[in-house]
Amino acid sequence: MSDRAADVVPEPANGLELRRSFHHDLDGIRQDIAKLAAGVTENVPRATEILLSQDLEGAEYMILGDDEFDAKSLQLEDRCYSVLALQSPVASDLRQIVAALRIIAEIERSADLTVNICKAARRIYGHRMDPKLRGVIQKMGDQASQLFKEATEAYLTSDAVRAAALDDMDGYLDALQRQFVQAIFESHSSDKLDIQVAVQLAVVARFYERIGDHAVNIGERVRFVVTGLVPEHVGAARYAERVEQHGAG
Repeated sequence: MSDRAADVVPEPANGLELRRSFHHDLDGIRQDIAKLAAGVTENVPRATEILLSQDLEGAEYMILGDDEFDAKSLQLEDRCYSVLALQSPVASDLRQIVAALRIIAEIERSADLTVNICKAARRIYGHRMDPKLRGVIQKMGDQASQLFKEATEAYLTSDAVRAAALDDMDGYLDALQRQFVQAIFESHSSDKLDIQVAVQLAVVARFYERIGDHAVNIGERVRFVVTGLVPEHVGAARYAERVEQHGAG
């Protein structure tokens, strides 16, 4: 063996093994996040049906099921923190874990909103809604569910273009919410809707709108993973430029 060959030191396997372990853990986390998000995608139309059919038993079932959802969310967060502590990821790997933590929070809050729809269904039990209101509720539920499905697919495939398209879908949901609030006022002014029911329905519309916002936020985290940028960075850069030019005031 030559002196040159003897000087070649093989690269330690530990680094490679750690990286393999990281990606194995990350893949598992991503799949379980997708399953958690699928629960929201399924629960939005369930909550909508409970609201429209005044299904008290179904409402109670979904409300009680929120504890299990919270537990799964916490378990996923703990796994992310364990990966951070044990693997010390950097660069794009770190972005994926940070994004995963943010996405878990968006999913959990969305699940809470589906539960809130069920709680509202209990409060307005026994009151009838005119067909126009029912129709818009159905559309809001369908759109919110589709938004969440698209956000989940964008996350699983790391598709920044698909994630960006969520903004337009959310714009339609926002328009439905405004349409619904207007219809509530019209129903109340014509004495077709009790004021307390009108208030509850307006809040329900806000719940659907917020679910859409959380889906958009998931899309922003996908773009963060892919590009390293999020809208907050753009705003912060604009602020820094203004401070440099004009001062903090």
